[in-house]
Amino acid sequence: MSDWTEVGLVGGIGPGEHRLVDVDGTPIVVCNVGGEFFAIEDVCTHDGGRLTGGCIAGDEIECPRHGARFSLRTGEALCAPAYEPTATFPVRVEDGIVYTRDDRWDD
Repeated sequence: MSDWTEVGLVGGIGPGEHRLVDVDGTPIVVCNVGGEFFAIEDVCTHDGGRLTGGCIAGDEIECPRHGARFSLRTGEALCAPAYEPTATFPVRVEDGIVYTRDDRWDD
């Protein structure tokens, strides 16, 4: 089981903003959508590019390179040129601090 990684203070990631963290070698983008936090792997499944720098609209993030959009809630690819989902991760808020972890390898 991977440990929780501190992302930052709740107030330091405003609505519509994101923070990039490295969790055990995996780049993860944590986004604030109206006060709710979501974590998604910072990779576009179309060409391996980064999602950071892309627009966040509602609960979607758009790849800045070719415009593929992904659901922040599920990782689902929502439009071409991406067809495969990207990974999402759990987020918890405790004592005003946002945390995430890579739980893909947990039993």
